[in-house]
Amino acid sequence: MKTHRIPGFDLARAYAIFGMFVVNFNTVFGSVTSTEGWFGVLNLFNGNSSSLFVILAGMGVSLMSRSASQNPLQQKQLKATVLKRSWFLFIFGLLFFLWWPADILHFYGGYMHIAAFLLFVPRALLLLSAIIAVIVFHILLIMIPYQNGWDFQSMLYTDFWTIQGFLRNTIYNGWNPIFPWIAFFFLGMYLGRINWQSPKTSRLVLAIGSSVYVLNLLAQTIVKEYTNDADLIFYFSADYLPPFLPFMLGAASFAMILIGICVIIGEKMQSKSWLQILTNTGQLTLTHYVSHLTIGLLILSWIIGKTLSLDLIHQAPSNPLLILGFSAFFFLITCFFSYWWKRKFKQGPIEQCMRWFSK
Repeated sequence: MKTHRIPGFDLARAYAIFGMFVVNFNTVFGSVTSTEGWFGVLNLFNGNSSSLFVILAGMGVSLMSRSASQNPLQQKQLKATVLKRSWFLFIFGLLFFLWWPADILHFYGGYMHIAAFLLFVPRALLLLSAIIAVIVFHILLIMIPYQNGWDFQSMLYTDFWTIQGFLRNTIYNGWNPIFPWIAFFFLGMYLGRINWQSPKTSRLVLAIGSSVYVLNLLAQTIVKEYTNDADLIFYFSADYLPPFLPFMLGAASFAMILIGICVIIGEKMQSKSWLQILTNTGQLTLTHYVSHLTIGLLILSWIIGKTLSLDLIHQAPSNPLLILGFSAFFFLITCFFSYWWKRKFKQGPIEQCMRWFSK
C-alpha cells in the first residue's frame, strides 16, 4: 500500500529526534527539574518531542489506510499489519524497558493496537476519541492517587513488574500512558486524513496550532500572575508528569506548529541535499531511538566520566552546554549514518525487523 511521501513529515521527525537526544541525555546526566540558565533551555524540549513523535505516528497510520479506504479485503489486511506492528513494539519495548525505564515503545504498541480498530471510522470520531481520552485521564486522577508506584527521587516506577503496577503504569500514570497520551495518536490520525497536497492545509494547521498555543500560554500566564491558588497554578504549570489538559494542549499545538512549518519548508526546499539528509534521518526514527539510548548514553557517560545507572536522576548534573553540544554532535553523526544507510537499504535495521514481523 504505497502513499506519496511528504518530506515535511520526515523533517518534523528529524527535529523530534534531535529534541529526543537533548531530553534523554539531559534526563540521565543533566537536570530535568531546573529552569535556570541553559538547563531551562534544554527543558524546553520536554514533552514536545515525545508528543510530536506520537502525533506523527498517528498520521503515518492514517496515511497507510488511505489506499484501503474503499476495499474491505485491503482494510482487513491493513488492520492485521497494524496489529502485528503494535505487538512488535509492545514486546520490543518491554524488553528495552529492562535497559531504559522511561521506554515509550510499549506504550506505542498500546496506542497502535487500539488505533487498529479505528482505522476507518469517520474523521470527526477521531477528534472525539482524543477528547474522551483526556477526560478519562482526569477521571482517573480523582480515583487513583497519581503518585502511586512512583519513586520521584530516582524517577523509577517501583512496582512496574506486578500486574497491578503494570496496568496502572500503562493505562494511567507511566511516562506516556494510554490515557491521555493516545489523544496525541488520535489527533495524528485525524491530521493524516486531511488533504496535505493542498498548500492551504499546512498554513491552516500552522494557524490553528499557533492560536491554541498562544491562548494556552496566555491562560497559564494569567493563572500564575493573578491567582494564589497553589493547586490551580500546579495544574496549569505541570510539565509531562502529570499530563494535565494545559500540557496536552500546549504539546499538541506546538506539534501542529512544527508540522505546518516543516511541510512548508519541504514544499519549498525539495531539491536541497540537506533536506534529503534530514528526511532520511526522520525515516529511521525507531533505529535512532534505540541507538541514542544505548550507544549515545554509553559514549556520553565515558566523556563525562560518570557511571551509567538505571536511576534516571542519581548524580550531580553535568554542564548543560556539554549535554547540548553532545546532542548536536550525536545528531550530526546520526544524519551521516542515515544518509549512508538509505543509499543501501530502504528501511532502518529495526524498522525492517518490524516489517518482517508484521508480514
